[in-house]
Amino acid sequence: MHLPPTHPGSMLLEEFLKPLEMTQVELAEAIGVPLQRVNEIVNQKRGVSPETALRLGKYFGVSADFWLGLQKDRDLWNAYQKEKVKLNEIVPVSTAKSGVI
Repeated sequence: MHLPPTHPGSMLLEEFLKPLEMTQVELAEAIGVPLQRVNEIVNQKRGVSPETALRLGKYFGVSADFWLGLQKDRDLWNAYQKEKVKLNEIVPVSTAKSGVI
């Protein structure tokens, strides 16, 4: 895991808002969420919640799973970066039980 997965906000900006020439204000109004939420997602200061994923999916004609998948991948990558040293200390059960290290 070298490069971080695409943040949902980057995808939202580059693949949806820019091509549609849509502002964050227009999107926030269209999906019924505060502008601050859209802005924080686009600026990668906030993740996409299940509720927001449902709204984005409905509006753009993609599944909520699309947005949640991007978020899950990003969250898992961030967790791995934080935990990788500790993870390297864990001996898998099959190795530990066989006595092989």
